[in-house]
Amino acid sequence: MKYFIKRLIQAVPVLFIISFIIFSLVYMAGDPVLLMLPEDAPQEDKQALREALNLDEPFHVQYMTFVGNLMQGQFGKSFTYGQEALPIVLERLPATIELAFAAIFVATIISIPFGIWSATKKDSLGDVFISGGAVLGKAMPNFWLGIMLILLFSVYLGALPVSGRGTIFHLILPAITLGTGIAAQITRLIRSNMLDILHQEYIRTARSKGLKEFLVIYKHALRNSLIPVVTIMALQTSSLIGGAIITETVFSWPGLGQLLIQAINTRDMAIVQASVFVVALLVIMMNLLADVMYRFLDPRINLK
Repeated sequence: MKYFIKRLIQAVPVLFIISFIIFSLVYMAGDPVLLMLPEDAPQEDKQALREALNLDEPFHVQYMTFVGNLMQGQFGKSFTYGQEALPIVLERLPATIELAFAAIFVATIISIPFGIWSATKKDSLGDVFISGGAVLGKAMPNFWLGIMLILLFSVYLGALPVSGRGTIFHLILPAITLGTGIAAQITRLIRSNMLDILHQEYIRTARSKGLKEFLVIYKHALRNSLIPVVTIMALQTSSLIGGAIITETVFSWPGLGQLLIQAINTRDMAIVQASVFVVALLVIMMNLLADVMYRFLDPRINLK
């Protein structure tokens, strides 16, 4: 509990920095009043909107007002949807989380077996094939892989839907697209860790005691090799959301990524600010979860 409280306290200044960045996004995009009103709007209307949004106040006053609203979960109204931005973002968030977890599942079921096989069969033909496939999988852009999967499984074979969300079949192609690059990276990491761990003293001791090779590999070697993998998975959270933006656009998946792209195109800064802040919170939570997983995988790790 002390560790959790300490980490939550450490997250406060990070959130303040993030809030300043997303507040500054409004000014990077241009004058908010000019973005919301038509070009031929009267000067009186522009001034009235500027006063209503407190944009006539000094920068630091506007920022403190923004932080106060932020603590109440208010990012302002979206001029595209005509309602508060945060509920719109939270409505799309489950679809993105669903896609992210599906991608992690795909990456896990691909990377762990292939990583173990590649390590235990070092320099074999299978090892060369898996290592080459991992490099190829990491090099392929998400948008290109998604288009190729659509052409193969949806256009030519007609086996899976092209776009949308609703059934498990709609999830397969986006999850594979998003999970392939992660699977490639984790496969190489597991192979490298397993090669090092299989030469450790405790592995030789386990084998000398007559333990079955299956138990030596999966109970002793694999568990210790997963600790760096947890770190990579936590660090991949932001990349996962970033990759989801492209994947959701390719497959018309109604998630946070597609909403963010639409908001950027229409310069709906309330939606952009709320989306960025929610993604930042997800990254912080995943880093905290990774620390807890360290303790589960290796009880010798002391969380302070």
